[in-house]
Amino acid sequence: MSATDQYVEALTHLKAGELGLLRTHAGLGLDESVDGFDLFAGIWWPLREKNERAPRREVAWLIAKLYAFCPIMHSPGDYFACQLGLCQPNDERERRRYQGRFDQLLLLPIGLIEPALHLALDNIASKSPRVDWVKLTDDLSIWERERTRLRWAEQFLQINERTRSC
Repeated sequence: MSATDQYVEALTHLKAGELGLLRTHAGLGLDESVDGFDLFAGIWWPLREKNERAPRREVAWLIAKLYAFCPIMHSPGDYFACQLGLCQPNDERERRRYQGRFDQLLLLPIGLIEPALHLALDNIASKSPRVDWVKLTDDLSIWERERTRLRWAEQFLQINERTRSC
């Protein structure tokens, strides 16, 4: 089991009160609240001590807040971009707007991506409430790499074209 798997598993075992506390930190940095920092440190630091390959702190904090916001089921192989592609509206005009928002998401730096991922998770939760949290964490860990964003675009388009499955 990878360090990312262990981290996601730890998130899935959080209690309702802990998830609620993390939800109140949406849009906030890790160092903006002692309560948030303490909760996060209790989850992330033991993994980081054991394994240097644990998700980096910034991404782990983002994933913790996203999971608390929308604790949909972890489902290996249900990649975020694929799941988002499945949520496209049927109306052509709405679909183009939806695709435009996805394109904008791909251009966001990791420090500004949280609101767009919240909206995306809302969409996923309404249609197909499952996502591969481990892969999402790993992808966001290397978000600066162009090939990560290209892979997301390909996964999204594959669903859009409905020629292949993700």
